[in-house]
Amino acid sequence: MKLQRFKEIALDGTVRQNPTFRLVLGTCPTLALTTAAISCLGMGAAVTFVLICSNIIISLLRNIIPDKVRIPCFIVIIATFVTLVRMFLEAFVPDLYDALGVFLPLIVVNCIILGRAESFASHNPVLDSACDGLFMGLGFTCAITLMAIVREVLGSGKLFGVTLWEGFKIGFFTNAAGAFLTFGLFIALFNLCYDAVERKLKHKAAHNAMLQEKAAEAATKEA
Repeated sequence: MKLQRFKEIALDGTVRQNPTFRLVLGTCPTLALTTAAISCLGMGAAVTFVLICSNIIISLLRNIIPDKVRIPCFIVIIATFVTLVRMFLEAFVPDLYDALGVFLPLIVVNCIILGRAESFASHNPVLDSACDGLFMGLGFTCAITLMAIVREVLGSGKLFGVTLWEGFKIGFFTNAAGAFLTFGLFIALFNLCYDAVERKLKHKAAHNAMLQEKAAEAATKEA
């Protein structure tokens, strides 16, 4: 894989097509689990693992799986890796397994994973697909963990389960309304920053193009 291609995939997964703040996918675990940052790290790691593994297998089989049954095939592949994750967490990290609850098996129908299988892994080489799964997973993990840090600190005065203070707590951030408000504010802030950077880059590119045009005109006149 070329370095430029790697950069494009990395930027798409973490910023330009961030599954949480740009595409607004996987909202169920985003809203339900972001009361505790440690649970979000666990969910993010599980989703990232399933994304990478399912993308690799689907990419390997992309020329074999018939179009008419591609979605059922994708779900079977994804469900296999979700089952492995569930078995591992239940055996070795039971507290995290209990904290994730029903949202762990629901990874099977997570729109992020199915979406990347359909739009990317089934059309691209294995290495590209693995990188796409990695960076999409990292984008999702970072997004829900940032939300969880804000909600956990403000709502319960804790960070990753460690008590920071006892007196100041805003219970609103621990309920569903607080989840929606936090989610909306993060989406707005992320997109404001994204649009500002895009405008700056476009302005810079236009300025550089104008300078190059002027330099070319000057060189033509001198010739």
